[in-house]
Amino acid sequence: MDRDEIKGKARKAKGDAKDKTGESINDPDVEAEGELDRDAGAARETFGKAKRKVNEGIEEVTEAMDDED
Repeated sequence: MDRDEIKGKARKAKGDAKDKTGESINDPDVEAEGELDRDAGAARETFGKAKRKVNEGIEEVTEAMDDED
């Protein structure tokens, strides 16, 4: 798992906690912060997944080229 995936998951969890806290204390500002954190975390997690897949693809191409030699 890529570092960005891990950090994204952590930020999503933090956002969920803030969102739920904002709902329970009836504070729309905290709730909105939570939603932003959750969305930013999801974006970073997606970026990390894409980066990992690109690296895996590069490794496959490199291995295929080595096999040809």
